[in-house]
Order: sequence, then structure tokens, then C-alpha cells
Amino acid sequence: MAYKTLLTILNSPETGERRIAAASKLAASLDAHLEVLCLGIDIVQIGYYFAGADAIVQQNSIEQARGRAKEVEAQAKKLLAGSTIRWSTHGIVAQYGALNDLVAQYARYADLVVLPKPYGDTATPEHEPILEAALFSGNAPVLVLPDDGIPEDFGKRAVIGWNEGAEALNAVRAALPALKATERTSIAIIDPPKHAPEQTGPGHALSTMLDRHGVKAEIALLPKTTPRVADVLMQHVNDTNATLLVAGAYGHSRFRQAILGGATRDLLTSTTVPVLMAH
Repeated sequence: MAYKTLLTILNSPETGERRIAAASKLAASLDAHLEVLCLGIDIVQIGYYFAGADAIVQQNSIEQARGRAKEVEAQAKKLLAGSTIRWSTHGIVAQYGALNDLVAQYARYADLVVLPKPYGDTATPEHEPILEAALFSGNAPVLVLPDDGIPEDFGKRAVIGWNEGAEALNAVRAALPALKATERTSIAIIDPPKHAPEQTGPGHALSTMLDRHGVKAEIALLPKTTPRVADVLMQHVNDTNATLLVAGAYGHSRFRQAILGGATRDLLTSTTVPVLMAH
């Protein structure tokens, strides 16, 4: 499968230019259609104001959200107007409580969702729930971009964070179109469990699967030299000069939804390269 539909989601004009530049660059390299979901988010929770104020506050909040959606969509159209890629925009007003279902609805029909790091100086409070909605409710693979966006040699060298879990395998399968284009791929296994002599070594089955897809991968067994797995993985990314990290997205239930787990948060906080994730 190739990536033919990319989705990116904007909720602020302050970061729109950088996001559109990265997503359109990726769409051009993949000959893919870029969909831009332009959100105006109504964050007011009615019920916390004195009697009689709810309707006024709600109306003002909705008007602000509607204005933000129009502003973000106008910016996206202006930035994409001279582009040679195929693109479309959708300006939508969403209440914060309905954000999960809305994002999931669009993410389900995208081959790849392109989003920014949900943590850091440029992140907004909505970035984390948008990412969670795409991953867990939309069941879509997500390419999480660092602050620097798409590197010039994106995807030439890749690292796979491997633990034989279902999430990691789903991420690898979702990343196959990108992995096929790599010059070198490293399967990073941190503190692998011992195995019997008659069993194949850790990562061997994955290496065989990738080889049948034309991906030449080497296996790197890494000791856990720091308390956080994310730090060990990022050190290997730096050591191999990788420009793509493939990793499973882990989470736990929050009522009916899911939120990112601690290890995934650590990874997304510290990453300096694009991370392709799936749940």
C-alpha cells in the first residue's frame, strides 16, 4: 500500500505555515493528496457561570471558534494556492468534548496523519487529544513531526523500536511504504529476553518479514543504560543518524477513550526526528 491520502490538522494560525510546509513537502514526495482539517475549537464548558450567563458565554465562544476556523482555513488555502500538489481543506467548528469523534472520523480515511509533537514550546493544549484521537479512535498511523519539520534526507535511515508487541508490529506494517525507500534500517531491541538455543534470535522474524518486502534491516541489541527506554532509543537514533523512527503507540483507557502511556509520552517529548506511530 502507498500513502495516497495525507491528513494534517490545524487549530492555530500561529503554527499553520510550518505545518502546511512540512505536510505539503511530504505529499509532493509521495504524489499524495493532502487534506487539511482546519478547526475552530470551542473550549467553553457550559455550567461554570452564574445563572443567565451560560447562553451569552456559549454564543461568544462559538463565534470565536467559527472565526478561528475561517482564519485557519483561509491561511491554509493561501499557503497551498501555488502548490502543485492535490489538496483540499475543511473548515469546521468543534466543541472540545466532541473533538475525539470528529478527528477520528477524518483520520479513518487517511493513509497517514501528519501532526506536530504534542509537547514542547510550540504545542497547544489541543495537540495531545488530537493525536490520541487519530491513533486510538481513528486507528490511523500518525507521523509526528519534531519542531524542525521534515528533514531533507527524511526516511533515508530508519530505526524501528521493537519489542515484539502488537503495537510495534502494527507500526512496522503501517510504515512499510516508507521503510521500502530507506537506505538502511535498524531494528533496535532494548534488553531482549533470553531465548532457548533452538529458537531464532530476537528480531529475526521481523528481519525476515522486512527482507521479503525488499527492506534490508540489521538488528541492534541495546542494553538499557538509562532508566527511560525513550532515551536509549533516541541515543541509537542519533548514533545511526536516522531520520525516521518507527514505534508502537501505547496507551491506557480513560473511560471509553485512550490516552498516551508514559513511555510514548517520553518518546514524543524527546524526539528530534519524525516518528511514525500506530496503535
